[in-house]
Amino acid sequence: EADLKVTGIDFLKSKNCPQHHTDAYNIKNLVVRRGKPFELQISFSRELKVSDKLALRFGIGEKPMKSRGTLVSLNPRREPDLSGWKISVTKKSGKECLLSVTSSPSAPVGKYALNVKTGSTIYKPENSEVYLLFNPWCEGDVVFLEDDAKRKEYVLNDTGSIYVGSANSIYSRPWNFGQFEESILDACMYLLDKSELKLAKRRDPVTVSRVMSALVNANDDNGVLLGNWSGNYSNGTSPMDWIGSVSILQQFYKSKKPVCFGQCWVFAGVLTTIMRCLGIPSRCVTNFNSAHDTDDNLRVDVYLNEYGEKMSSMSFDSVWNFHVWNDVWMKRTDLPAGFDGWQTIDATPQEQSQGIFQCGPCSVKAVREGSVYLSYDGTFVYSEVNADQVYWLVTEVNGRQKFTKLSTETRAIGVHISTKAVGQDRREDITLEYKFPEGSEKERKSMQKASSFIRPATIFPRAHYAAGQVVPTEDSPELLQETVSKTGLQIQITNKEPLYPGSPLELLITVKIASPGSWAINLTGSCQLQSYTGKIEANLGYVKETIKLEGQSEKQIPLRVMPDTYMGTLAAVEDEVLVHVTAIAEVQGVDDKLTKEVTKRFDYPPITIQMPERAKLNEEFTCAFIFKNKLNVTLDNCKLMVEGLGLFKMTTFDQGDLEPGRIMKSEIICKPTRVGEKKIVAKLSAAQVKGISAEKSITI
Repeated sequence: EADLKVTGIDFLKSKNCPQHHTDAYNIKNLVVRRGKPFELQISFSRELKVSDKLALRFGIGEKPMKSRGTLVSLNPRREPDLSGWKISVTKKSGKECLLSVTSSPSAPVGKYALNVKTGSTIYKPENSEVYLLFNPWCEGDVVFLEDDAKRKEYVLNDTGSIYVGSANSIYSRPWNFGQFEESILDACMYLLDKSELKLAKRRDPVTVSRVMSALVNANDDNGVLLGNWSGNYSNGTSPMDWIGSVSILQQFYKSKKPVCFGQCWVFAGVLTTIMRCLGIPSRCVTNFNSAHDTDDNLRVDVYLNEYGEKMSSMSFDSVWNFHVWNDVWMKRTDLPAGFDGWQTIDATPQEQSQGIFQCGPCSVKAVREGSVYLSYDGTFVYSEVNADQVYWLVTEVNGRQKFTKLSTETRAIGVHISTKAVGQDRREDITLEYKFPEGSEKERKSMQKASSFIRPATIFPRAHYAAGQVVPTEDSPELLQETVSKTGLQIQITNKEPLYPGSPLELLITVKIASPGSWAINLTGSCQLQSYTGKIEANLGYVKETIKLEGQSEKQIPLRVMPDTYMGTLAAVEDEVLVHVTAIAEVQGVDDKLTKEVTKRFDYPPITIQMPERAKLNEEFTCAFIFKNKLNVTLDNCKLMVEGLGLFKMTTFDQGDLEPGRIMKSEIICKPTRVGEKKIVAKLSAAQVKGISAEKSITI
């Protein structure tokens, strides 16, 4: 009898991939998910007999070995393999044989090389590498996610929105995750190899998500993105100019060097792409008024000068207008029961964890309960959403700095925690997943539990002291209490007109009092420009006056900033800057002080996208982008960045300077390569404006 030889293998991609939800990956190889059967058609030199020896061997890593679980040898006629993989013959006809292979739902994730051994010969097909991914559709997989709509959003959706701005003006920034685009899966595999995670550890989404949170920043390991918050991005791409992860990961995979530059939403966008690409359900989460560097003491000290201007250079800690991280979905078999589900991971390099800039996974349920001692990085995440703010007035007394405590805010940090809703283009508020309702008994208990693990706040304000000497302030180290007004004092900060760059900023500070009687109130109000990390870029002016109120009344004080005061800063800083207003009110004759801060983004004219509502596969259509400069200033160096996944690659149009009233129009010819709903994203940046974006969907 002639020796049995394999003459060919068909990976049956058109049958396997749709069943495994991997048909969107732009790659020649077979991509399957663990724990689910896939079929291979093998052609032999002659008919397969009972006596023939046959083994399919799947190996992962440099030197696959059975003893390490990195080599699986499957024989349809032998006992089931100990590795948890299964094989069976589903059909035989002549020289052809159809085999069904099921990988273990806890197999290491990665690239498996396949060869077939018959007797003493080994056959290795071309494109023999099979990519094995996590499987949220499989109940035996620790990343199993029950709801199909959630799987569509958190695993398969390749576009989305990231929420940015400020607690007072939230807006969505479209982001293309693009986890199925060319070479993205290979970039993820390269990162897994770069992580030097032992192959056995690659079965566990806890370790995989933790190492990826480290690899997305370039701080310790020449990872994907270099963070830069300096406001000068001339030797790279400004973080504001990215509209998706694809060009970042493709550039990184090609050059194997960190890409310049990222800020928090860019790190989170790229990490979402990597997680979804590997099959771990993931979402971008935005925390508004996010406390940073609180030294784990749950307190942020804010210093104001006599004009009510925030002195950000004095603070050790800071409150970011927003911070974006990721939630990933998995069972936590490494923790006590009750902490499965969403886990926070964060790739923005802020603090080291175990000596490396990485963060998480940290159970969101543990954060809510105050169980901050559970791995990983619970105290850090807890502080970001739960710190208290203490306002200090800094004055000079006989050449020494005096700190007077103005007020304490216990509810301002960690508000409007946001993510994109499942299956809809709207914001979903998930604050109650991270914390119990403010002021509830459960919240109080959670706070006490967390505080017993986090060292208590010291009595003195922590500051970079100018004179090196401090006048101590009376303050007791019990849990901070919200400042309650004795006279029902309230401050509101609003704007009369939209905040258009190039127009005067018309701001109003309204002071109200609820108690009867006549009151004199010292009011100080200031306006500043700041970047989203709370860094002050410019002081724009202040008002300081004493107002008289007769019981239960209110008064409006205007604060007006002319364009020439702020336009210079707007054009000089390459970040999107926000308008920050602080007001301090002090009632004369009673110890009643109140501090209020509001941050608002500038308003901009829109970009309009014109195209048909529907189009056909491989048939060209035109997409037009129109922008009219309705502002009172010329926009210098206008750049329009556009991208449509499955339609066209990222393209940049340089438009030069656009004078007031002028219209610019750009067109792109699209040829759809995939069916379904596709999204086109556009972003405009100029010296004076950074944050204008638009998106529109089309059905192919």
